[in-house]
Amino acid sequence: MDLSEKTGPYDSPVFRIAGDRGFIIELGQGIDPKVNIRVRAMARFLEKESPEGVREIIPTYRSILVNHDPVKIRPEQLRALVKGFDPGRSPVDEGSRKIVEIPVCYGGDLGPDMENVRFSSGLSEDEVIRLHTGTEYLIYMVGFTPGFPFLGGLDKKLATPRLKTPRMSVPRGSVGIANNQTGIYPIASPGGWQIIGRTPLRLFAPERKNPFLYRAGDWIKFVPVSRQAFDHLEKAEENS
Repeated sequence: MDLSEKTGPYDSPVFRIAGDRGFIIELGQGIDPKVNIRVRAMARFLEKESPEGVREIIPTYRSILVNHDPVKIRPEQLRALVKGFDPGRSPVDEGSRKIVEIPVCYGGDLGPDMENVRFSSGLSEDEVIRLHTGTEYLIYMVGFTPGFPFLGGLDKKLATPRLKTPRMSVPRGSVGIANNQTGIYPIASPGGWQIIGRTPLRLFAPERKNPFLYRAGDWIKFVPVSRQAFDHLEKAEENS
């Protein structure tokens, strides 16, 4: 997914049908904070106001997928509901951001693709780490696997294409780069992102009261740690 070419909100929503139970509301283009604020505000509005028949509301970078029961609610009703949306009724407070710090051990066997990113960017490993940890990343959406955060704000110098051949299994906690995005694998899964490090934190734990450490709209700050600190934190997570 590379949404970098065109960005910005639409003047009005664009509606699309996705099968017999899917209704898509597109609010703009690209990895753009202004678009994503509208997406999150709209999702909050739908969660509060949607009538019987709406089964699931899934916000993404620039759109919302509404899964619904076509017997109980029709796309025309959803379209009318969206057209009555008032952003003032479901504001997104950007002033009180939640920042989640994620410790990461970079390079070595925990970051097997660090050399690929270095080659692509022409930077040293220290420079890659400095740039990757030097900003706070907005979580635009969560998906692909439980708790996988798609993050915006990656420094353009670090943009690196996906692997030509995806791995069959990427270890839990792996931190990767794919084109102009960065993200974290909360569980072991197939994947083609360039892995530059790993966090010892359990980002998804179904037995916890709140299985996730964050949600869309929160911010992530990567914090570099040594291998010794990584091993210590990993052991603490296993025993918690």
